[in-house]
Amino acid sequence: MLALAMLLCSFGCGGYNSKYKAVGFVHSNDTESAYMSFYTFDGRMVFKFHTTRESDIKYSAKLESGSATVYYDYSGKQELFSVKGGEELDSRGGYVDNGTIHIIVETDGECMNGEFSFSIHAPEE
Repeated sequence: MLALAMLLCSFGCGGYNSKYKAVGFVHSNDTESAYMSFYTFDGRMVFKFHTTRESDIKYSAKLESGSATVYYDYSGKQELFSVKGGEELDSRGGYVDNGTIHIIVETDGECMNGEFSFSIHAPEE
């Protein structure tokens, strides 16, 4: 019974799971920044951060084709931004405080030649 509980927890306790098909996919994630770059990507990529201060999310994104929506979850899932093929974004948004933050990149079908980067910054930085 304990083994079953541990198995269920390993799939469900994190809240969000990455699931994707990708070619030429490179990604990284540390406690306050993340990056992903790809030739093709279709699915969902989840990044997890930890912060100990009041912060916002600095982000940049670009896609050659396709579309994606990026959400963040600090105290409930909210849309951070959307990007479509041919667009490039570089901005800040969202509010987070002490705790865990998830950033979720979800595509609407296959995207090509994309880059996304995220970092957690105090508002004055």
